[in-house]
Amino acid sequence: MRRSNLPALVLLCSFTALYAQTTDYKSNPKFQSSIAEGKKLVHERQIPFAIDAYKKASKIAQGKDIDTLNEIFSLQVKLGSYKDAVATATALEAASTTPELKARAEVNHGYALYLQAGDKHKPDLLNAADADLKAALALDPKNPTALYLDGEILAYLGKMDDARNQFKGCLSCMSPNDPSRLRTQHFAEDPALVLHKMAPSFEVTALDGSKFNLDAMGGRVVLIDFWATWCGPCNEELPHVKKIAKEFAGQPLVIISVSWDSDETKWKNFIAKNEMTWLQYRDADHYLSKQFAVESIPHYFTIDSDGVLTSEMLGSGSDVEGKLKKLLARVRSSSAPVIQTGN
Repeated sequence: MRRSNLPALVLLCSFTALYAQTTDYKSNPKFQSSIAEGKKLVHERQIPFAIDAYKKASKIAQGKDIDTLNEIFSLQVKLGSYKDAVATATALEAASTTPELKARAEVNHGYALYLQAGDKHKPDLLNAADADLKAALALDPKNPTALYLDGEILAYLGKMDDARNQFKGCLSCMSPNDPSRLRTQHFAEDPALVLHKMAPSFEVTALDGSKFNLDAMGGRVVLIDFWATWCGPCNEELPHVKKIAKEFAGQPLVIISVSWDSDETKWKNFIAKNEMTWLQYRDADHYLSKQFAVESIPHYFTIDSDGVLTSEMLGSGSDVEGKLKKLLARVRSSSAPVIQTGN
């Protein structure tokens, strides 16, 4: 499945509360039962069956319920069924009754086409996606999602000046405190970065209370270590990670360990007992892990000073130090200063 570079701001499919419905199907027991079944199956991670349940509800609603179509679209994207997601986005367009809803439906249609274009970036699909996003912006000129996504698509199409303008337009619509702003700013300055395999943009609060924003690392290299206290191979790797933290202390490197632990107390006690002095974050719901498509641990990622995902290493025995030495040498040879952010 294709991993998108889209930052946190590009959370599509948020139609709820943008419209009011007074239709009879809402009180239909079969509709309510299908919706409840869909939610239950999503919770149980049985996505294909959840889609079927929501489709049954949508049929009862005669394809007019925005929330139900939205759930179907979101789940199809999650499952990687992009062609089906395109069809659902078309249904969303037909069901949308306001300019804002229609704009969001156009964005979703463009997003699904963009994902369907795949890693080969098929020009016909990208051009179709660009047309959808332009239609969305005609209805809602300050839609940051449409601006950002169109910037990425235009970069893949080789239209760097146009891409830069879209990213700049996106910046003008974003809050200064938006965690995705830095990624967007980087792309506005150099749209060619889009063509690289960028690490997912994210911001989390570490155990020590500090904010970790990947795009705020200011020219530093980042090592992300996915692990858990109950993971035997992870415990075997711990001395290696501690050695890296000590060996590269004072260098432009940030290490963050991301734990799968559900027991917060056990996690904190383990960190204190083993003197894990670098940044620690507990990903109990696996949200961040899903962003990186991590399904097993220990799992390492190295990210260069531009946010480019340079390597992915699974299991013990990985040459993490060698990768870091090369990345740090590149930073030292660069004239760009390292920005201190407190992390």
